Amino acid sequence: MPKGRAFALATGLNLVFVVAELVLGLLSGSMALLADAAHNVSDVLGLVLAWGASALARREPTDRHTYGMGKTTILAALANAVLLLITVGGVTFEAIERLTAPPQVHATTVIVVAAIGVVINGVAAALFLHGRSDVNVRAAFIHLVADAAVSAGVVLVGVALMFTGWNWLDPLVSLLISAVILKTAWSLLRDAFHLSVDAVPDHIDATRVRQFLAEQPGVMDVHDMHVWAMSSNEVALTAHIVADPSTDTAALLQAIHASMREEFGICHSTVQVEPPDATDCMTVHPADAAHVHEDAP
Repeated sequence: MPKGRAFALATGLNLVFVVAELVLGLLSGSMALLADAAHNVSDVLGLVLAWGASALARREPTDRHTYGMGKTTILAALANAVLLLITVGGVTFEAIERLTAPPQVHATTVIVVAAIGVVINGVAAALFLHGRSDVNVRAAFIHLVADAAVSAGVVLVGVALMFTGWNWLDPLVSLLISAVILKTAWSLLRDAFHLSVDAVPDHIDATRVRQFLAEQPGVMDVHDMHVWAMSSNEVALTAHIVADPSTDTAALLQAIHASMREEFGICHSTVQVEPPDATDCMTVHPADAAHVHEDAP
């Protein structure tokens, strides 16, 4: 299924469920349902962010945005993580208050609503099952899988309440839900932050890439190599290589570009070939660079 359609369907399903869960959570007095609903609200907003970023990423590059708008998918994932952390704070505060004086909870309502949540979030997560290499899609997938798992936990709470009448189980489980969300949010925040500051994506081994370049026939040295994410599913590389003067540079570059794509999944590679006696701004001492600038005609 196309990403746009998957985001639209998942957003619609979750929006309908959130409204129902909020209303029934208030009517039943269940903090676990309200905690799950609050989490689902953040997921709806997160899905909208991811959906919008996915649409922007498909825009063609312009004179101002020469790489296009692909980086918005990383920003959306980062915003998703922050949104989750805010949700965790609110739910945790309310749950701690209710632990001291747990309200009466209608167990049957909790069970039915949470069971519906398991189905809806499971179906929505399945829409993104095959796109998890994209951090933006992975953010949506993780949210939805976590929701399905959390809703399943709420079902168990409802069953326990029905047989024991221990109302304190409801806020206690909402705290456990918050812990699950916190772990998910922290992992997503870490990954999205690294990509937003142009760190090497997790699935790329920069040492292996450098070693591969250095082992190419005629290559004497590799320096000034950079690998970063242009979007949540596109990787770029730039590098300077020092080559033997007798090297067929055209054939060398063709082999490098093909291997970057096939072996490492790097779709945008720019490699500058230099002779052994070349220097550039990365290898010139700052004082020498200033001297050269002053003497230049």
